[in-house]
Amino acid sequence: MQMELFKSGLKTVLGHSEPSPELSGAETVERLVERLRSSTLLEDRRDACRGLKAMSKKFRVEVGAQAMNDLVEVLVNDSSDIEIASYALDALCNITCREPFDEEEDIAHPEIGDQFTEIFIKSPENVNLAVSMLAEYDFKIRFPSVKLITNLLTNRPRELQDLILVAPMAVSKMMDLLNDPREVIRNDALIMLTQLTKGNANIQKIVAFEGAFDRLYDVIVDEGTAEGGIVVEDCLLLMLNLLKNNASNQSFFREGSYIQKLTPFFRLASEEPEVGWSAQKVSNVHYMLQVVRTLVSPSNPKQDTSAAQRVMHACGLLTLLCEVLMASGVPADILTETINAVSEVIRGSDVNQQFFAQVMAPSEPPRPAIVVLLMSMVNEKQPFVLRCAVLYCFQCYLFKNHHGQSAVVQTLLPSQTVEASGITAGQLLCGGLFSSDPLSNWFSAVALSHALVGNSEQRAQLLRVQLATSVGNPPVSLLQQSVTILQQTSRLQTRIGLLMLLGTWLAHCPAAVTQLLRIPSAVPYLMSQLNSNESDDLEQLCQGVCAFIMGLCAIGTDNSVTNYTKDELVMLIERRVGVETFLNKLGLVMKHEFYSRSLKHPQLSAREPRQLVFEHEFCKLFKNLEGSVIKVVTLDDDEGDTQSPSPETENDSEMVQRYKQLIRTQDEELARLRSSLSVLEAQSEARALQIDELTSSVEQLKDQNTLLRAQISTGEAAPDSSDSTEVNTLRHQVSDLQQQLAALRLSGGVNGLAEVNPTSGSQTSIDSTQLSEAIKRAAEAELEASALRQRVSELEAQLSTAPSSAELSQLRQRVAELENPSTPSMFPASTASVTTQATSEVAPAASATSEASEELRKLHDKLSAQEKELRELRGAGEELEELRREQEDLLVLLTDQEARQEEYKKKLRQLGVEVEDDDD
Repeated sequence: MQMELFKSGLKTVLGHSEPSPELSGAETVERLVERLRSSTLLEDRRDACRGLKAMSKKFRVEVGAQAMNDLVEVLVNDSSDIEIASYALDALCNITCREPFDEEEDIAHPEIGDQFTEIFIKSPENVNLAVSMLAEYDFKIRFPSVKLITNLLTNRPRELQDLILVAPMAVSKMMDLLNDPREVIRNDALIMLTQLTKGNANIQKIVAFEGAFDRLYDVIVDEGTAEGGIVVEDCLLLMLNLLKNNASNQSFFREGSYIQKLTPFFRLASEEPEVGWSAQKVSNVHYMLQVVRTLVSPSNPKQDTSAAQRVMHACGLLTLLCEVLMASGVPADILTETINAVSEVIRGSDVNQQFFAQVMAPSEPPRPAIVVLLMSMVNEKQPFVLRCAVLYCFQCYLFKNHHGQSAVVQTLLPSQTVEASGITAGQLLCGGLFSSDPLSNWFSAVALSHALVGNSEQRAQLLRVQLATSVGNPPVSLLQQSVTILQQTSRLQTRIGLLMLLGTWLAHCPAAVTQLLRIPSAVPYLMSQLNSNESDDLEQLCQGVCAFIMGLCAIGTDNSVTNYTKDELVMLIERRVGVETFLNKLGLVMKHEFYSRSLKHPQLSAREPRQLVFEHEFCKLFKNLEGSVIKVVTLDDDEGDTQSPSPETENDSEMVQRYKQLIRTQDEELARLRSSLSVLEAQSEARALQIDELTSSVEQLKDQNTLLRAQISTGEAAPDSSDSTEVNTLRHQVSDLQQQLAALRLSGGVNGLAEVNPTSGSQTSIDSTQLSEAIKRAAEAELEASALRQRVSELEAQLSTAPSSAELSQLRQRVAELENPSTPSMFPASTASVTTQATSEVAPAASATSEASEELRKLHDKLSAQEKELRELRGAGEELEELRREQEDLLVLLTDQEARQEEYKKKLRQLGVEVEDDDD
């Protein structure tokens, strides 16, 4: 702007009236960048930076393309100036921003911020520079630095996480921002850390162990916990990032008594319950419930989940959650999430399940919380997600809870006496099972099936349940009524729910199978489903579940029903359906998306009613028993009627025979390998014993050798003076050669071709003479070294012929035995003579051994010294040879130069130029 004013004033003074062409945005940016690069005054660079910052929103493509490197240079060189550094940081923030600006001219590049981020982080030093700016306390520097790093993390999270992870003290500097008294910086630091911790377990651990949980709790309390604003939500989001799928941080959170600090969040104010919840409070409580669920998620390691469940019960958190569950005025989505949280807090925990069974709803008359929840589940007017949450809660209550399963089944038995005003869980489930709402049918069937999961006793007890269908008609069993409804209804959801109930009921319960087979219409209905050719997706799933139930009947029948023995059922499948068709219908279930989705997690993943098809526990049962169903059908088919086998039957038979042969071969190979393993183990044990014995023997010999050396150490001979003289002589020769080499290096230095003179030839001859002398001395040293080696070999041979340590030890033992007066002897008269003889045998051998060993050691030392000096001599000779070659090269170059000089003289004379001899 100042430049434009100056130009306009100059034109006015000089009288120029023609208007100058207006500069484009790119040209203006180019001039500002040139000014930033070339200006020597800090004030000029500051003005250029200010201009680039002002244009970085409207022309951020031009600023980013031309000025990014220069802005980084400003941060490197001028960081001491707060103003220019803040301008550079603001400009970098604008060009890396993910969202387009309102005043931006070129909005055709929506990913321009991402592209500039990629360019910026290609140099790790840029990221380190941005992180280092966080240490500056000044608001003008720290605030845009946080913004810049947040932009980089938003655009390129993985790459920047890796760079920050290796940057020194980067995470610590970011964590320090949470202590900044300025709320703006602290709040933006929360957003930055949330982006930083997404999906990176290593950074999550570092942040957690930097004291993140303490600081987050402090901020949450300062902001008013559940009643707080958006900052509380940001804190909870960061806390979720640190805990989700991170067992280490969850253990740290639990052991640091942070679970106890969650309780104030769920203490609802008792006054003015009619006042609704604000949107921010709903969001805050929702995220805090997700924190609770993260700690007790079924996907966590079982020991971590159990420990968290115990702590939540002990500190009263489960009690507070149940109070929220039963409170009035709670928003529907908070109630749904609270039910899910309570479900996972009690899942698989016997103590928590018993506590939940005793929770009573504040109604008149008081009812158990389980009954109130089931009333919501079978009520078709309730929201779909709430009904799914209630079913999940009931499933978690019955998970590995045999007492709870028995209590539910007992409410259905005829002997159960119920008060007139009481409503039981069994009554609600039966009512939902036979209602006109297909969702209630599905929910009730699945809930009732969970009373049977893993409990064979309750499967048998449920067979006793009798239902009064209408006045005047005899009661029918629950199993028969389920089959009747299955045949009469056309609603797919109802049929799939009842089929899952039947599948769970029949598995591992022969009595239930027998009762089903005695129902006249049961097997014909299942066969009609298997023969159906419906192409609808859900119809095919129904047919697959019917095939599974037929297989369970073939597995579990006790052959008490005459027409439906195991062989009869398998033959019926073969002749009426066909084995291949049966297996195809069975395989359609496992291939379907609904099956794989339900198998992943116990909680229902359906977002709308039409997605409600399969349930987790049934999918697990199907997966476990599908192989048994296939086996019973295919193997019996292999052994069945062979008079008129079909091609498919023959192929299956051949395949089964091949598998049987393969299994036999593998069994034989396994037996052979096991026998070989036993032999090798025996050999290994024997070798281990042998090694132990040899090790102890070696230790004994070492001790004896040490003792002998200590005894003869006083008789060591003086070192050979002649050897020392020879070594000193060689050392003098080496020092002379080294001095000659240094002199040659000094005399051989050449400053230029012009300084080379004819005397270099004589110097070369001198060097050659010295080199030949060095080579001669090296040859003499090598001859002497070979003589020393020969002497060492002779001594080693002499040492090998000396008595061994074992022989010496035997002789000493013999002497000791003879000298011991307590040892009985058959020849007492000759004891002294034998002792003297043994001692005389030991002494020379020990002396010879010690002398040979000492001489061998000295010769080895001498040989090593000779070899070292020989290597030094060879090195000196090589250096002399190298110097000689260099001088020869210099002579060649000098000769070439003289030849060229003569040639130039001739050319000059031909051109008429007089050349004197003095100019040479």
